[in-house]
Amino acid sequence: QVLLVESGGGVVQAGGSLRLSCAASAASGRTFSSYAMGWFRQAPAKEREFVASISWSGSTTYYTDSMKGRFTISRDNAGNTVSLQMNSLRPEDTAVYYCAASLRLPITPTSAYWGQGTQVTVSS
Repeated sequence: QVLLVESGGGVVQAGGSLRLSCAASAASGRTFSSYAMGWFRQAPAKEREFVASISWSGSTTYYTDSMKGRFTISRDNAGNTVSLQMNSLRPEDTAVYYCAASLRLPITPTSAYWGQGTQVTVSS
């Protein structure tokens, strides 16, 4: 198992930026780099959706099309953290953002460990 704690959410005006971070504590016997990491989000009355993911070494990243060019996922294996830089935010980006860890890619809801989520609100 892995414990994930997100931070960095808040309220921002449309066009602004936020940086989310997720600190991971991996179970004994596994290192942080054993896990592919990702971000998902869930808006009110909507299903949780994939935002971005990053491979174990950080060499490969994946994004939902609507986030490409606006969001950047990165990881620091020495510091056991994964981040999501979000630029040009839109009101429709308002959601609870969840950090996810999985031993494999793609990250699926049934294969992932989840953080508690952090609220991002983008005002128009």
